[in-house]
Order: sequence, then C-alpha cells, then structure tokens
Amino acid sequence: PQEIVSGESEEESNGVNLMEFSDEILLHILSYVPCTDLVLNVRRTCRKLATLCLDKSLTHTVLLQKDYKVNKDKVKQLMRDIGKEIYQLNMAGCYWLPSSTIDHVTRCKNLVKLNLSGCHITSLRLSKMLSTLQHLRSLAIDVNPGFDASQLSSECKATLSRVLELKQTLYTPSYGVVPCCTSLEKLLLYFEILDRSREGFMLSGQLMVGESNVPHYQNLRIFYARLAPGYVNQEVVRLYLAVLSDRTPENLHAFLISAPGSFAETGATKNLLDSMARNVCLDALQLPKAWINGSGLLQHLKFNNPFYFSFSRCTLSGGHLIQRVINGGKDLKSLTSLNLSGCIHCLAPESLFRKAEDDIDSSILESLVVSCCNLRHLNLSAAHHHSSESIGNHLCQLLSRLKHLLSLALPVCSITDVAANVEKPPTASNLVPQTFGRKVRIGIQTYPRNLADQANQKIESSVFWALMGSLRFLETLEIIGSSFSSAMPRNEPAIRNSLPPCVRAQSVGDSEVAAISQLTYLQSLTLAQLPNILTGSGLINIGLQCQHLRTLSLANLGMMGKVVYMSALMDMLKHCKCLRDLRLEQPYFCAGAQFFQALSHCSSLQRLCIVSRSGTLQSDAVMSFMANCLEVIMCHMFMGESLTVCKNLQQSIVRSFQADRPALNVVIFPLLHEDLTEVIRDVPMRHLDEITLFKSRVAEEPPNLWW
Repeated sequence: PQEIVSGESEEESNGVNLMEFSDEILLHILSYVPCTDLVLNVRRTCRKLATLCLDKSLTHTVLLQKDYKVNKDKVKQLMRDIGKEIYQLNMAGCYWLPSSTIDHVTRCKNLVKLNLSGCHITSLRLSKMLSTLQHLRSLAIDVNPGFDASQLSSECKATLSRVLELKQTLYTPSYGVVPCCTSLEKLLLYFEILDRSREGFMLSGQLMVGESNVPHYQNLRIFYARLAPGYVNQEVVRLYLAVLSDRTPENLHAFLISAPGSFAETGATKNLLDSMARNVCLDALQLPKAWINGSGLLQHLKFNNPFYFSFSRCTLSGGHLIQRVINGGKDLKSLTSLNLSGCIHCLAPESLFRKAEDDIDSSILESLVVSCCNLRHLNLSAAHHHSSESIGNHLCQLLSRLKHLLSLALPVCSITDVAANVEKPPTASNLVPQTFGRKVRIGIQTYPRNLADQANQKIESSVFWALMGSLRFLETLEIIGSSFSSAMPRNEPAIRNSLPPCVRAQSVGDSEVAAISQLTYLQSLTLAQLPNILTGSGLINIGLQCQHLRTLSLANLGMMGKVVYMSALMDMLKHCKCLRDLRLEQPYFCAGAQFFQALSHCSSLQRLCIVSRSGTLQSDAVMSFMANCLEVIMCHMFMGESLTVCKNLQQSIVRSFQADRPALNVVIFPLLHEDLTEVIRDVPMRHLDEITLFKSRVAEEPPNLWW
C-alpha cells in the first residue's frame, strides 16, 4: 500500500498544473467559458484566476445570446461586477428574461454595441436605458405593439442621433426609433407584422398619427429589409422606402430586400431603382423577384467589388446572369456569397422556351465557377439542375473547383450520376408511389454499414463522392428535393399533400448520404426528400466521422408510409456528442422509448423539433428524455396525437423542468389542428427562425451582416 501511495504522489508531482501555464494560454482557454461563469464562478477559485477573469480581453465583449442558463439575478450581478468594462453586449433572443432585467444595462456606461433583439422592452424602459449610454453607436431592438416614440426623452433621442447601426424588428406598424437616428450608416429591418390581430381584426399598414417623422438616410451605406409573409409587411416597408426614392444616399453600397411571394414594383420603387442605377455603385444586391423579372435593371446597375448577390426565386436566365452580372466572365474574386435558390433558369442560356427539368448548360456554370473562384457560400436549391451526359461537365465536377466553399445548398436531382440514371433499371423502391395510400411490400436491399464496405461498392467513383472529397472544409451542407415543401409553413394551415420527388432524384439514397461523411468539419446538415433511402446506413457513417456536427435536419427520407431509417438514425445519434439542434420531419414517425433513449446520448442537445403527420409519441419516454438531457431548453412536437394528450404532456414538462431551466420553451400540438397558426405565433422568434420552420439558410443573407 505504501508503494502505491508513493507512486501516486510521484505521478501527481510530475503532472502539469494548469496554473503554471502562461497568462496568454490561460486567457485563450478562458475565452471559451461563458462570461457569466467566468465572473460569477471561475474567478472565485484562486487569486490568479480572479485577476485573469477580469482581463479586458474577456470583459470587453459579453455574449449572453445563447447562454440559456442565465437568469435575471445573474445578469444583475454581472452588471454590478463588470458593467463599466463592457463595450459590447449581446442579449439577442433572451426572451425568458423579464423586462426589468434591461434596467441593469444602465450600469454599462461605456457600451458601444448593444443587441436586445428578442428581449421584452417598453418605450419608457428603452428611453431610460439609452439616456445613460452616451457612447452607443450600434443598437438592435424589437418594436412591439404599444411602442410610443413620444415617450422617448430628449437624452434618449440624443443618444439615438449618434447611433450609426440600427437593427429593428417590427411586430407592429411603426417607424420605431428610425426617425431619431439621424446619423445612420447601416439599417437592418425585419418585418414580422401579422395581417390579423389575436382577436381576428385585420391590421392596417398605415402608420399612426404622430409617427410620420421622416427617416434620415443621407449617410446610409447598407439598407436591408427582410419581410415575413403578409400584405401589411409590404405596406409598411414601402413607407420606409418612400424617402429613399426621393433622394438616394450617395454612399449606399448594399441594398437588400428579401420578400417572399409576390411583392409588386410601384412607381416609387421604380424611381428608386433608376436613381440607384444613375448614382450609386453597389457591393451587395438582393431584390424581390418582381422587380428583376422582365426588366433590364441589372444591365444598368453598377457594381464595385461585390461580395453578395441574391437572385432567389427570380426567372433570371443563365445568359443574363453571365452578361449582366458577371459581365461576360469578368473577374469577380470579391464575390463570397451567392444565392440562386429557386432561380430555375439560372444555369440555362435562355428561359423563354425552356422547361424547368431540361439539362443545364455546363458552360454557364463553368463561367460562374471561374469568375467567382473565391465563393464561400453558394445556394442552388429549389430548382432542377440536371447535368447532361457530357464527360467532365457534371455540376458536381464543376463545383469541386470551388475550394473555399464553407456552405453549399443543392437540389437532390443535381447530385445524381447521369450514367447511373441512364443505365440503372428502376429498382423496387423507385416503383413505389410516394403517397399515403396502400403500402406495398417490397424487398429491402441490404446495405453495408461501414465505410470500407461502401468503398467496395465503388461509390467513390460517383461525382458526388468526388465533390464531397474535394470540399474538405465545408461546414454547412443542404441537399433538398427540388419539389419539397415542409408540412408546416408559416402563417398557414399545415400542408396535407406533398409533390412527388423529381425523376432524376429517384436513385439518390444511402450511398450518397455515406459520401457526406468525408466532411470532417461539417457542423450543419440538412437532408430533405431523398427517395431512395432504404436503410439510412449512410447516417451512421456521418455520426462516426463528422464529430463537429451541431445541427441536423432530416425530412421525408425514403418511403413516405414508413420510417425506414429509424434504426440507423438511432445508431447515428449515439455518436453525435456535439449535436445541439435536431429537427425531424417525417410522416408516421414514432417518438418512442427506443428513439429517446438513443437521443439521450446527445449530451449537448439543446433544441428538438419533430414534425410528423400521423406521428405518435410516448409521454413517459419524453419525460424521461427531458430528465436525462439537462441542456434541452426547446421541445417542439407537432404530431398526430390528440389535443388532450399534447396539452397534458406540455404541461407536465413545463411543471417539472421550468424552474431549473429558465429558457425552457415547450410546444406540443396536433399538426393538423386548425389553431396551429395561433400557437406558432407565440414561439420565440429565435427558435422559429432557426429550427422550427424549415427553410434553406445557405447565403440567406450577407455574411457578417450583424455582429
């Protein structure tokens, strides 16, 4: 026994003491610890850490936006201890904090940047807070019903007059604080106004009397507006644009409007675009499709060193794209982000007599790849990009030249081998109708479960396998069926019928999914409407190889009448130690004990969303899962269970776990219930936008649009 003790003592004496590291190394390690833990816990352990935890490099910027464990008392203590040392404070999406928490921000006298998007704040509280922040230059806030600009004090307006960057999310028709910000250089507007009130009354986009102050845009460099569906949002954004149409700022270099559906061009917007064509040189552009389609606008706009283009859902042809945007092959090395989602003719020379399913012109894509060789974000989803049989000109082969890509979105039909589609006879799974009718019993092909056996099947020779091998640093990948639509769109009842997948996509399945496992640094993966998934074996490869995976979204894989990949998914989840967000959308999904037991291995999981027509759940299994996974703060399930079952489970989860998890947000509701839209409107925007609603997020907006 004495020898063992002495051996242990010798080992301890030879071990490395963390406190013996240099201050620089310790500061780097501490930079990964949430600021609340540093200030409230770590610095109380010893004198050295007490000093280091208050180093300016750690207290200059405080990020609370995804610190789901922070509460009002922690924020209060944090502001007391280091308030004067904070220059940048991000509390975006802290929906669970009471509005009185904002009062403690007044201790941060030196704040330069402040993000309160998603936080509860009244006009009076905002006025009191901003009156004390004389150094503020960047501000993000929400404007909710009841906001009254007349309650803002003169000191508050003085602070706003010095603000250079403003991000404003509108939940009610209002100018918000824009008229007070007379020095604005960057304006980001998010329109989330519903057409109807909770009581069912139609809302008007006309601004209330007394709010018709004129915004000041003379110094504006960046204008960005993102509209949620709805007529009122369009009405209100036109009022913001009216001033721009009278006088276009000389320094404007980024003009971006993201509008779903139809947003018609008016005389005022046409005057604005004509003025921009004459007077400004842009670096970033996004316009509603109706403003671009059929117009010669792009031919007249001038670009300097563009870094972002979005022509999402436009009927722009590839010929026009090359001639008017890339200027016949002009060097566009500055372009880092390009969104062509839903741009169905963008890889064809012309669109007049072309069908959406016709083969692409590889020379157009090649010109794009050569000219924009530094692209980091590329979205080609929601279109049929079918490659021809020409050797070496497949879409995947051309995209493999873009070595700097960090995020990529592709339609399922674009990744299939042309030769395989021509030579391969239809398999049993191809012949099964993608409907909810009578189930057809078919033989299931046996697929190997490890990468070595997959190699024996020579899937490495496929163009998609080669593409994945060439994009080693890709962090975000989306493979989405060109006809896929989520069962839960926004502000509308759940969709009951889905379109069948593209014929070219019928062969895409397990082997293509296995190819994704080559992406060692993959952080976010979306797979939707892959019809030839037979076992889901490729998912296991991804779980084993992609150890940095944080976000996973799977929708409508394989046959629609049965979840054929459940066993593989459960095996995959056992390896996903870094997974934080999981979204599953699949008819007839059974969220039972085995599934939740496998999901419990995801120790970092924070958010779970399941959308399933005719899906079932086991309440006891859900409760056990919530008890085992202590980090989970969001549980959204839209299934086929009765309203009573859903309500009882939701109440049980809230009652059992809300006290220990202040940010807990639980919504369990029948997917096809008529009141679903009313339930959705109460979901915090952070969760709704990032995970609950399905959408393509690659190149959705310019990189680094907001800090």
